[in-house]
Formats: sequence, structure tokens, C-alpha cells
Amino acid sequence: MAIDRVAGVVLAGGLSRRLGRDKAVEVFDREPLVHRVIGRLSELVDEVVVVANNSERAGALPLPDGVKTAVDIYPDTGSLGGIFTGVSFVESEWSIVVACDMPFLNMDLFTHMLTLCPDRDVVVPVLDGRPEPTHAIYSKSCLEHIETRLRVNDLKITRFFDDVRVQYVLQETIDLYDPRRISFFNVNTPTDLACALSLLAEGY
Repeated sequence: MAIDRVAGVVLAGGLSRRLGRDKAVEVFDREPLVHRVIGRLSELVDEVVVVANNSERAGALPLPDGVKTAVDIYPDTGSLGGIFTGVSFVESEWSIVVACDMPFLNMDLFTHMLTLCPDRDVVVPVLDGRPEPTHAIYSKSCLEHIETRLRVNDLKITRFFDDVRVQYVLQETIDLYDPRRISFFNVNTPTDLACALSLLAEGY
């Protein structure tokens, strides 16, 4: 069974406390960081939605034409709530879900991950023994299980993995596509931003 359509879901509901300013709109390579993330995803997906924590923020985000926004259905429920909102909103059965502060997404890695989707509900990389749930692929079959957790405020993403079919992508496979593992790099602090700019200068 092939995957006919896939969406990109960008989580942009964080408060950026450690950076001290809104990282989604931080200028990176002459464009807002969220544009960089959307641009990478657009190489592979059929639609993109950016998930914000409220309508004011959704309206304020500077997004490219054709990119939609969705507001958290369950407010103040972190990334799990954002995943639920984004996967609910899109038309595609499958969604690549990433955070808005990941400027070095590797589409070859995601292309491989998409081949693992049939007969699974989640495809998620594992680094140092820990899943990376905000760099993963989810099907709509996850929604009822996520919502069950949201309703009881059980917000750790990986807990609902017990209820669905998960395909883990191990480090040895990740390293075939991204040996430096910078796909997973997040811009959380001013130091992270400086490091990201150094990687950009290297050509990433």
C-alpha cells in the first residue's frame, strides 16, 4: 500500500522563553525561521498547516501563500495538543509533524520514513534510546488515542504509543541519511541560534 498524500504539520505554539523572542519569526537565512521549515517540508508534502496556540498568534504569523493555520483544539496541552490539532485539520491521512524551530530537516530521511508507514500508525526516529515525537509521521488513526490522553491531561506524547502501531527508526538507519543528525537540531536558546548560523555557513 503506497502513501498517496501526506501533509506537513508545523508546531508553532511554544512561548520561546529560552530564546527570549518568538523563534518562529526569527530571521534565519533572510527569512523567518518558520518559512525555512515550511520550505523544506514543501519539497515532499501536498499541504502544510501551522498550528498556533491561539487565534491572535495564528493571525500574526507571517506565512507563505497557501499555508493554512489551525488553532489548538485543546489549549495549553503542549506538543501533544498541537499534534492532535494539526493531524485533525489536514485532509491527508498521513502527516509529517515537526517543530517550527528545526531549520535542517532532511527530506531524504523523511522519504525513507514514509516507506515505513503502511500497516503502522506512527513512524518515529529514536536517538540515544529516546523517540523524537516532534520529528515523526502520524496517521489519522492516532487521533482517538491522542484525544483520550488529552481529556485526562496526560500530555507526554509517547504514552499514547502503547495504544497504536509504532515503527521506530533506529540510529543506524538515521545515520545513513543524516550522519550528523542535524535534522533534529532545535533553536531553543541564543547559543543554539549561533550554532545554527554556523551550520548554515557550512552549507546546511
